Order: sequence, then structure tokens, then C-alpha cells
Amino acid sequence: MTKSGLKDNGVGEAHPSQLIDAKIKELSDWRGETLARVRVLVRQADPDVIEEWKWRGVPVWSHAGIICTGETYKTVVKMTFAKGAALEDPKGLFNSSLEGNTRRAIDFHEGDKIDEEALKALVRAAVALNTSAQATANLTRAHRKPKSA
Repeated sequence: MTKSGLKDNGVGEAHPSQLIDAKIKELSDWRGETLARVRVLVRQADPDVIEEWKWRGVPVWSHAGIICTGETYKTVVKMTFAKGAALEDPKGLFNSSLEGNTRRAIDFHEGDKIDEEALKALVRAAVALNTSAQATANLTRAHRKPKSA
């Protein structure tokens, strides 16, 4: 156990899932509830998701690359999709970071209702994109000609 009461993962750090649990508990307001709900939806959409803790305190969900992050600020919980610009968003969930070429985000404010099915569809689309990109990269590497001596 660490000083914070979290179980040590064997390398002197708590497991990322425990750190996310602690973050949710620490927030103890609508932001914690929203982050917890988003987390449940990500896990439902992709049971094989990997939870990570990066950049000094940002929950990250990955599958063959980053799917999305769950950042918390004073007035918003921001769910940033790493390759959001390449995803179809038929329900118009993306409402932040719209100007970039790669990322897209959803800002949840206090009292916002989450379109759970649309959010899970976005997560599944991000996983499909990541796994197709990984498969393409693996094929490209496998078909490279060996360097001649």
C-alpha cells in the first residue's frame, strides 16, 4: 500500500485504474460523477480497453493506441478523442477542439445529459480506427523490402 492507501503495482506506483478511482473520489462533485459515468461507458463500449494514467494526472483509455482522455477542469469534464477529426459524429457530440486536424473533444458541463449510445458508438469507432491503423502499419512493415547490403 502507498501513503494514499492505494495498492502498489510492484514498481512503486498505484495501478492506473486505482488512480482513476482516487481521482473520481477526490473530485466528490458533479465532475467526479461525470468522469465516473464516462469511464463506465468507455468500458461498456470496449471491454478490452486499457486504462492508463498520463501527463501527471489524466485518465487515458487505450486500445491499439489512445482512444480518449478524461480531463477535469473547474467548470468542465473534457473527453478528448485522439483521432476525433477522423471519426463520424452523426449525433454532433463533439463541441470542443473543433479547429484542429486530429483531435476532437466533448465538453460536459454541470447538468449536461450524456447521449450514452452515441458516446459508446464514438468509442467503438475510435477503437475500429485504431485497430485498422495498427493493422495497416503492421502490414506495411511486414511487406517492406529488406535493405540490400
